[in-house]
Amino acid sequence: MKRLRISSIQTPSYREVIMKAGRSHLVCFLLLAASIVSVNAEQAKEPSAEEVTKKLVRAAASGQLDSIKQLHADGADLDAANKQGLTAYQAAKIRGYEHVAEWLKEEEADTERSFEDPAVYVDSLLGDLSKTDEPGVAVLVARGGKVQFSKGYGVADVGGKVAITSETKFRIGSVTKQFTAVAILKLQEEGKLNVEDTLDKYIPDYPRGDEVTLHHLLTHTSGIKSYTSKPDFMEKVKTAIEPEDLIASFKKDKFDFDPGTNWSYCNSGYFLLGHIVGKVSGKSYGKYLKETFFEPLKMKDTGIHRPDLGLEHEASGYSFVDEKFEDALNWHMSHAGGAGAIYSTVEDLQRWNAGIFGDKVLKAESVAVAFAAAEVKDGDNPLGYGYGWMMGGQRGLDTISHGGGLQGFSSYLTRFPEQELTIAVLHNALPSSGRLEPSQIASLVAEFYLWKEMEPRPAHEVVSVDPGIYAELAGRYDYQGAIMIVTTKDDRLFAQLTGQPKYEIFPASPSSFFWKVVEAEVEFLRDVDDNVTAVQHTQGGRTFKAQKLKEEKVIKVDEEVLDSYVGSYDFRALGKLVVTRKGNHLTAKLGAQPALDVFPKSKTEFFYKVIKAELEFAKDDDGKVAKVILRQGFFKLQGKRME
Repeated sequence: MKRLRISSIQTPSYREVIMKAGRSHLVCFLLLAASIVSVNAEQAKEPSAEEVTKKLVRAAASGQLDSIKQLHADGADLDAANKQGLTAYQAAKIRGYEHVAEWLKEEEADTERSFEDPAVYVDSLLGDLSKTDEPGVAVLVARGGKVQFSKGYGVADVGGKVAITSETKFRIGSVTKQFTAVAILKLQEEGKLNVEDTLDKYIPDYPRGDEVTLHHLLTHTSGIKSYTSKPDFMEKVKTAIEPEDLIASFKKDKFDFDPGTNWSYCNSGYFLLGHIVGKVSGKSYGKYLKETFFEPLKMKDTGIHRPDLGLEHEASGYSFVDEKFEDALNWHMSHAGGAGAIYSTVEDLQRWNAGIFGDKVLKAESVAVAFAAAEVKDGDNPLGYGYGWMMGGQRGLDTISHGGGLQGFSSYLTRFPEQELTIAVLHNALPSSGRLEPSQIASLVAEFYLWKEMEPRPAHEVVSVDPGIYAELAGRYDYQGAIMIVTTKDDRLFAQLTGQPKYEIFPASPSSFFWKVVEAEVEFLRDVDDNVTAVQHTQGGRTFKAQKLKEEKVIKVDEEVLDSYVGSYDFRALGKLVVTRKGNHLTAKLGAQPALDVFPKSKTEFFYKVIKAELEFAKDDDGKVAKVILRQGFFKLQGKRME
């Protein structure tokens, strides 16, 4: 239920918290750990040599030195290669775990084995992750302007069993935003507008339009509420809408903050920008992009999506629900506009990147402006967001990237500017099964091609600390779109992000802890009175702060009261909310989302621990439970009890 999945133009995560709303975009990926397989000898049969090798290489690829030592002690061959042709030593080198590689070297593992061309590893990896009868991916890698790898996996149409190729067309969601941003900068170069113009110049009656600049819209610092987060948005998304009508649907909403003072991912801003491109250019948004960018760059398979186009080689969109794929909600892309309406191929996205980074589209000074992370007066800009791109990094190398996602489709386009490496990944599923998440694929692919140029991952050492401090660190931390719950047991500390497994975190100091299953760490921050107030999370070259949430007190409610709430509640386009009894509390399952525990804070009010949301049950005049009110963030939704 994370964020109710109301918003969906921005990049998706493996668990689909809809990457989408600002920081939750980053959070969704934070603790995606490499799989660590353990075998209980009393419950499992003796593993085959191939299975042991798989575990060994996987442990090396995730820096699990303790696991490697145990496997070695049990007789594992350190020089055996997995299905991708990688030994444990090679996997450790590629993933940057130098301490693992050094140990393997000391144990006389083969360090001279030749590495294959990166394309071999990428092809083998994607072949293993994909299935020939399920939605899949198209992946392209280019370096120095030359395509190094380009191939499709899985099917574009499950029913027709049409294979995905590098020419398959996908809806790219929020990767559209960089096209919109470049259009604005192009019009500025032509003297037709200025990014410091205020919104009221183009939409005179827009509330507070004299305070909002195009720069604010471009950088998600306008404070305008994102229309895709409105409770009724998904009810209308399948039918066409005029831009003016969509703008009218959100223009009177209260601002989330004053323009320029903070940062929050906002699809409204980019929809407005797409509309402004049309007004200023005198052409439709799509026609302007086609004539100005697509045709000159020979992007023949790119355009603004409409259902009547009859596109050849178009991927159908799917959603993974209840452990199976089904047809996804089919947006009419007029609801996305400049925020996410483009379709494209990995081949065309490479042509786009070649044009942008080859100074064939904009002047160098305009590109520099687009790639400058916006500054905000208060708070932070956790994604390093510029104009339509995010500035980030991977193991010491700079990245310029963006992802996209809407029901049925997810995408990722990234550039390592100094290395002149482009990676494009397009996937025709959201929510997905988790095996083919585009940003994760892009990260792995980048390591295959650039590991020699990347910095090693830090080798954290576990230090001894007084476990008596763990109780002070335990609690819930607001990752904005998810919650990290920190707990303690048997003098150990654990952290669990919404929708993900619980993992132990290990002390590097009394205030700093790290995960062994993924390259991430948190520092617990205290106020002047020595109370823990927040964590500072660092991963993938990015750091942000998550505030500690006030602990809600769980009260005891009579069993009869709990039983009276059991039933189904109609939340219209969001689906049914099914409430069931679970001991001394309830569970609530919305639509196809997982059932989550809710705990009583009063006889009628219940709260979630894993997300910032509450339920309140209400009775009618006859004293019967008639509805439930769901509060999350700025929104308040009502579900009528179903007979």
